[in-house]
Amino acid sequence: MSKSKLMLLLLLLSFVLLRLAVAQSEPQAVVYQPPKQLVIELEVPAPVAEVWKAFSTSEGLSTWLFPHATVDLKPGGDWLVHFPGGSTGGGTIVSFVPERELVISALAPDKFPQVRETRTRAVFQFEARGNSTVVRLTQTGWKSGDEWTRAYAYLTAGNAQLLATLHQRFVDGPTDWDKVMGNAKAKTN
Repeated sequence: MSKSKLMLLLLLLSFVLLRLAVAQSEPQAVVYQPPKQLVIELEVPAPVAEVWKAFSTSEGLSTWLFPHATVDLKPGGDWLVHFPGGSTGGGTIVSFVPERELVISALAPDKFPQVRETRTRAVFQFEARGNSTVVRLTQTGWKSGDEWTRAYAYLTAGNAQLLATLHQRFVDGPTDWDKVMGNAKAKTN
C-alpha cells in the first residue's frame, strides 16, 4: 500500500472516530408521551361549600346523581351510587381535602369488567371562582386495549354528563326523584 493511500485511510479513520466521539457527547432527545388522561372541567353556579356538600355527602349526592347514594368521607370509604338490580357506580375514596379535592379509585361500569377490576384514579378538584365553583375531573390510570378504549370513550361522555347534572342541580334545585322515576316508569309501560 502506498504511503499516500495509507495516509488517506488513517485520515478517514480519524474522521470517523472523531464523528463517533462527538455524536456520543451530543445530547440525545428523549421523546416523552404523557400518560392518557381524561380531563373535564365545568363551572357550577354555587359557592364551593355548597358544591362540596352536594358532592361529598350521601344526602348531597342523592339530590342530583341518584336517589340511592352512599358517601363515607374517609380514605377507604365508599363514594357509591346504588342502581336497581344491584349494580354500583362510583368507587372508593383514596383521599380528600375538604372543599378542594376528592380522589376516588373509580369503578368502571359492569360492561367493562377488566377496567372495573383494575380501576382508574379520578381526581375531582373544586376551585372557588366568585360565587361559582369550577369542578375539574382528571381521570388517569388508563391502559391500552380495546376494552380500555371503549371505556375511555364511554366515560368521557358519562363523566361530562355527571358534571352537567351537578351543574343543573344548582340551576333547577334538587332532583325530584319521584317525578323522574315516575316518568321512567311511564315510558316503559
